[in-house]
Amino acid sequence: MSAADSAGPVVVVGVDGSAESLAALGWAARYAAATSASVVAVSCWHDPAAGMIPPGGEPPAITGEVRAGMEETLSKAVSDAFGTAAPAGVTTKIAYGHPAQVLVDFSRDADLLVVGRRGHGAFTGMMLGSVSIHCVTAAECPVVVVQGS
Repeated sequence: MSAADSAGPVVVVGVDGSAESLAALGWAARYAAATSASVVAVSCWHDPAAGMIPPGGEPPAITGEVRAGMEETLSKAVSDAFGTAAPAGVTTKIAYGHPAQVLVDFSRDADLLVVGRRGHGAFTGMMLGSVSIHCVTAAECPVVVVQGS
């Protein structure tokens, strides 16, 4: 997934189905069209009750129903952003972990990370969500924070 492995830049986008994440994916779609970038739309799931998974340990199993719902959300988001089902150069990933850490991990092999200003679970009145703040301060590539519509 690194820029060295592809023909152009790699843009990672966090997608949780919120209006803000859909705006971020739309921004990434326009950026990709202008720069011939590939896009990786990432959604993640996390079971806070499971606590931290030790290195080398297995995360709790995701149910088929949860995975299907996440895949449907990602597919619809990509279709809405790009006007078709996932075009060439666009992939979707479902990962386990806290959204902030998952996106920072994906940033290691990306040229750009795009996140919405706030997603699910935002506190009213916050200028940036906790995931956005974590990504801005910890990502290993430039970060674009897109304000929703």
